Amino acid sequence: MIAGGCFWCLDAVYRRLKGVTEVVSGYAGGDTVDPSYEEVSTGDTGHAEVVKITFDESIIPDDVILDLFFLIHDPTTLNRQGADVGTQYRSAMYYTDDTQKEAFEAAEERAKAHWDAPLTTELKKLDAFYPAEDYHQDYFNKNPGNGYCSIVIAPKIVKARSVYTTWFKEA
Repeated sequence: MIAGGCFWCLDAVYRRLKGVTEVVSGYAGGDTVDPSYEEVSTGDTGHAEVVKITFDESIIPDDVILDLFFLIHDPTTLNRQGADVGTQYRSAMYYTDDTQKEAFEAAEERAKAHWDAPLTTELKKLDAFYPAEDYHQDYFNKNPGNGYCSIVIAPKIVKARSVYTTWFKEA
């Protein structure tokens, strides 16, 4: 699971990659069991907005998935991404086993070379993942006229596509 601000942004970018078979927006890293969006939005549950990405490693390597994560959000800002402020918008990576933890640590080391400030990305073992409500899934594609989609999400897609052109599906 990865968290880099609003889950709509991550969801929109990763759905466009070759080899990604599923993206599920949800919540992780908190204390409340099965929280709602409204509860997470208060910042009181401790959860971050995350995405769970399932992909075929024979098509796209995990290094691309992880390096792209550090490209499309600012991992140097604590508990915020742009105008989205609160612990639910923190930069975080939640691992399920030691192999994944090592991959996350390696990606974080690679990312440090691209940022002038220290990274604030939380690295923590995943306790639980709770899928977000249906209306949050594939939000960008379902709401193309939404202002947040055109002002915040679309530029992230453009940026990611410009750097990772090989891995993007045809438009």
